[in-house]
Amino acid sequence: MAESLGEKLRKAREERDVSISEVAEQTRISALYLEAIENDDYKPLPGGIFNKGFVKSFAKYVGVDEAEALQEYARIAAGQEGQDPDRTEKYKPEVLTDDRSGPSLLPTIIFSVIILGLLAWGVMLLVNYLQGNASPEPSQPADSAQNSNNANTTPEPTPLPPTDEVKLRIKTGPEDLSVAATVDGNQSSVLIPANNEMEFTGKQSVRVSYYKGLAGTIEVSLNGTKLATPQPPEDLSTQAFEFEINQGNIKEILRSGRILPPASAESPAGEPNQASAQSGSQ
Repeated sequence: MAESLGEKLRKAREERDVSISEVAEQTRISALYLEAIENDDYKPLPGGIFNKGFVKSFAKYVGVDEAEALQEYARIAAGQEGQDPDRTEKYKPEVLTDDRSGPSLLPTIIFSVIILGLLAWGVMLLVNYLQGNASPEPSQPADSAQNSNNANTTPEPTPLPPTDEVKLRIKTGPEDLSVAATVDGNQSSVLIPANNEMEFTGKQSVRVSYYKGLAGTIEVSLNGTKLATPQPPEDLSTQAFEFEINQGNIKEILRSGRILPPASAESPAGEPNQASAQSGSQ
């Protein structure tokens, strides 16, 4: 009887005398996902492009032909799910985890933190300068001053941070998060480790897609402003949850403090929707 994909991967791993933990550490894939792949059980995995990336990285690390592994996975996934295994795939990249030969993300994170610090410092200087140069109001009679105070009880809106760039920061919870991102048209796929954060910066737009089951565990901030955690619509039928922030909706998102799903994203003034929060199959 021919060996299944999971048996081939397990046999190749054991021949190399490599443990599941070591494969998980080197490929940055959860050990639970690796064990499920070896058991030919793909139901615990996120699905679609994420599964293909896990299988490809696993096969590459233990020395199994990647193309053959992906073909066999497609047959198994179709048999288990009864549908196209690529149902959630939208983007071309298939590698969902950081390869060992790839550049470290640490310099990028440090550089992003420095840039955010400089922007915050510049905003503080600007606010202090404007407050110091505000001309004093002329004295008014008591009755006139009281009427003026009553007429100006509405507080002024808080100034928005600079919006010349889209800087979306995602902070993970207790589990790793696979993210497919499109930044100014450039597509990539990364795995953000548990209890870590990563920033996606673009001049025009940033679109991200991740497993909807982990949506409630993350924190999101935009241009240094913390937003309410985006929640997928209750009727979302696919496993991937997607939204986009661009120059057309960034100011409205910062003013409201949240990213709304399509069904409720229209503003009271009839402005365009804030963001496209939808499944990755669209």
